[in-house]
Amino acid sequence: MYNPPMKAAFSDRYDDLYLRKILRDTKTIAMVGLSANWNRPSFFAAKYLLDRGYKVIPVNPAAKGQEILGQKVYGSLEELPVKADMVDIFRNS
Repeated sequence: MYNPPMKAAFSDRYDDLYLRKILRDTKTIAMVGLSANWNRPSFFAAKYLLDRGYKVIPVNPAAKGQEILGQKVYGSLEELPVKADMVDIFRNS
């Protein structure tokens, strides 16, 4: 098991091995703020992750019950049918 150096927890720059382990161990990603608008960064990120085999669960209260990229949209993290390994948040600056 890889244990990253402690400084990684307090830095904005992480060791490549540490990041690879996170991405290798992550299977399900909840994407808060995922937009159905194809030209939004969240849409590109979700498509990229889906194309690489990750399970992406859209979380967007305004689109609850709809589908984005073929995935059912939930209104909150509490509504997810499974536990997410990672939460990716997209919001306006």
